[in-house]
Amino acid sequence: MTSTTRVPSTSPYADRIGFSAAVRSGDTIHVSGMTALRADGAIAGGEDPYEQARAALAKIDAALRAAGASAADVVRTRIYVTERSYAEPVGRAHGETFGDAKPAATMVVAQLLDPRMKVEIEATAHLTGAAVARDQATSVCSSE
Repeated sequence: MTSTTRVPSTSPYADRIGFSAAVRSGDTIHVSGMTALRADGAIAGGEDPYEQARAALAKIDAALRAAGASAADVVRTRIYVTERSYAEPVGRAHGETFGDAKPAATMVVAQLLDPRMKVEIEATAHLTGAAVARDQATSVCSSE
């Protein structure tokens, strides 16, 4: 039987829509689409798509860590930008975050729920080998 762990979301939309920041099922972690929207309703990074992407990626990192993973474990991302011209700055933030991990990625131009949002990014991570051992060691340490 595969265990499932849900990481709660701080998004103002979480309860209305009904979603978690991340869900870990066995060795796979699915991170919901993250934006620069803060819990207080403000947009981190203002109008700058690069800064909004960095804020969204920081939220992904936090959700991954809460589920026992890291950016190095990410195998897939989906990136939604509201204008084609945002592809370069958002892609740059993505590349800075994932470095050598180089997950499979898709970028799509789409309309988002809040017109202040310039980018939304979701991720899938898979724990294997060293990552599973690291997570098990963390679990043992945190239960002592």
